[in-house]
Amino acid sequence: MEDPNSTPMIEVTGLTKYYGDFPAIEDINFTVGKGEVLGFLGPNGAGKTTAMRILTGFMPPTHGSVKIAGLDVVDDSLEVRKHIGYLPETVPLYTEMSVEDYLAFMGGIRGMDSKWLKRRIDDVIAICRLEEYQNTLIGKLSKGYRQRTGIAQAILHEPDVLIMDEPTVGIDPIQVVETRNLIKGFGGDQTVILSTHILPEVSMVCSRVIIIHEGQVVAIDRPDNLSERLRATEKLEVDIRGPASAVMPAIRNMEGVLEVNRVDRDGVGIYLIETPHGADLRERISNLVHERGWGLLRLQPIQMSLEEIFLRLTDMEPGTK
Repeated sequence: MEDPNSTPMIEVTGLTKYYGDFPAIEDINFTVGKGEVLGFLGPNGAGKTTAMRILTGFMPPTHGSVKIAGLDVVDDSLEVRKHIGYLPETVPLYTEMSVEDYLAFMGGIRGMDSKWLKRRIDDVIAICRLEEYQNTLIGKLSKGYRQRTGIAQAILHEPDVLIMDEPTVGIDPIQVVETRNLIKGFGGDQTVILSTHILPEVSMVCSRVIIIHEGQVVAIDRPDNLSERLRATEKLEVDIRGPASAVMPAIRNMEGVLEVNRVDRDGVGIYLIETPHGADLRERISNLVHERGWGLLRLQPIQMSLEEIFLRLTDMEPGTK
């Protein structure tokens, strides 16, 4: 986590990009500290890729500025790129090259000297678990291993900042888990921005999240803090062994219970109980179960999911967009 008194590794101020009269992104402001993993979350078309392209120096903004390691991405474009590793949504691979040859080629383009490049090729092949495929033509690799090759080229020159656009799209579930763990491991040594529309990705990998909608930032915070800020109600999940005909009305009639729903699993009733924000009914529920002679197997507060947060912040209802 960044030192609040230190200079941010990434500083974005008033970032705006127009395509004709259409604002793809508008007045975006945020900072990212050294070693932080930041999630850039939004639906397709929200402006995430446009922002990533500006951050990496691929295109200039219409207004505003971006600084990477204190350098302006427009005024110091070539120098900034030395600090950045970039994994675009569509990885730029040469399918007729082997993995090792491709990495050597990319290192040469980046001006890495031969000793450093040789050491780093060995390092990134190990980090990305490509040892078995280092002499395989990229065209023969699965989508997941092509993605790993793209990550390897992005970290080859030991960048301070790693920017990844939709890194797990189109790969199988096992590769998704491995890729997420790989990305999470970069945090601390490198500053990472992860752009995604996949809600679980952010909560699993990122320490902080920016939610962007229709080109504008609607929230910046830790996922758990967003949940706390937005909750109007609390939820408890309670497993009770007892007759549903008695348990349901007893819970429903408790003061402070707004709603209760039940599902049955292996003879145990699982009750989802909604209460006003700030109300804590755990002790009263526990006492009720004990007094009635039922079995209390589990009692757990439920946080608002990232999907619920996203829908609340963007005023979207499921199925409307």
